[in-house]
Amino acid sequence: MKTQYKALRQVRPATITSRYGITESKKAELDALSLQVIDAQYDVNKFQSIVTSLTDKVNNFQGFLATAENTRTQAYNNKILMDQLLQNAIDLKNNSNIAFNEIVVADSKTKDLSTNIKMVIDKLIYSVDVLNKLSAIVTRKKALNPLISDELISVLATAGSDANNAIALTLIALKSTFAAQASNTESEAAIELAYTQSDDLYECLIGAPDDDNHTGKKETSLDGLLHDAYTNAKENYHRMEKALAMSTKQLNDAKSDLNKAQIKLKSLQSGLAAANAAALAS
Repeated sequence: MKTQYKALRQVRPATITSRYGITESKKAELDALSLQVIDAQYDVNKFQSIVTSLTDKVNNFQGFLATAENTRTQAYNNKILMDQLLQNAIDLKNNSNIAFNEIVVADSKTKDLSTNIKMVIDKLIYSVDVLNKLSAIVTRKKALNPLISDELISVLATAGSDANNAIALTLIALKSTFAAQASNTESEAAIELAYTQSDDLYECLIGAPDDDNHTGKKETSLDGLLHDAYTNAKENYHRMEKALAMSTKQLNDAKSDLNKAQIKLKSLQSGLAAANAAALAS
């Protein structure tokens, strides 16, 4: 009996040490898993914040793209209207030329009005060009720096759209002056001055001659400026498309990263739960 008790005392310390070692090992494993879960949760939170931010960015660019599309459509309509006005001016000039020798008096106020309208349109087109360039610069900066105010981009886009609408209305007023000249040509006996005015109106659209070859200053003419405005509007729309596509790709990549992080987190959480259960059962 004493021999058995002595043998039991000799074995017991080794058994306790063995169990103690297993407990510490499991605790270390649980601590390591816990740290991995914390790190994984941090990654999930980080990628969730990125996805939220990029979602807002994509939504904003979708709005900017819609505005750019409206501006492009308006600029195209202005260009078409200008082409119609140019043809009307040519027709008016030709009709006036037929009766040139029969006319001695014309209404000079029509010329003054047309010149004033031309000056207004010049300023409006210049304003649209400046606004488009400024909007493009700010949009590029916004793509690189999300801290730039979305309201600033929205205000610039709205200002450009309003200016284009003003151009359309002014072009309609200019078209009315052509109609008034045509009426004078048909009704008045003196058309000599009307012919001169029709020639001036035509030059208002295509640019005044600047050399002996009567080459128009296309870069400063209404026709050239409106065509440039349409070109700029198309380029701005394409820039918005590219910006939206880039932001959308960034968002999709971020969603993919978030999904991977969530899967990893769930896997680690499951592993931790299983390890805890195993530790409690041992």
